[in-house]
Amino acid sequence: MSKMKTHRGMAKRIKVTGTGRLKRGTYVKKAVKLKRRRGRQFDVDPTNVSSVRKQLGI
Repeated sequence: MSKMKTHRGMAKRIKVTGTGRLKRGTYVKKAVKLKRRRGRQFDVDPTNVSSVRKQLGI
């Protein structure tokens, strides 16, 4: 069986914290001023966590 490959686009957008939580930034279709104000990372929505983990190979 071949190795599981990471979805590279997802890996560039989502970071895994030390405790294993998934964080994402605001990066698409947002004004620059808005992105600067919301500069921090947000948690990935709980409904999407399982599919994101699968794509990241975690």
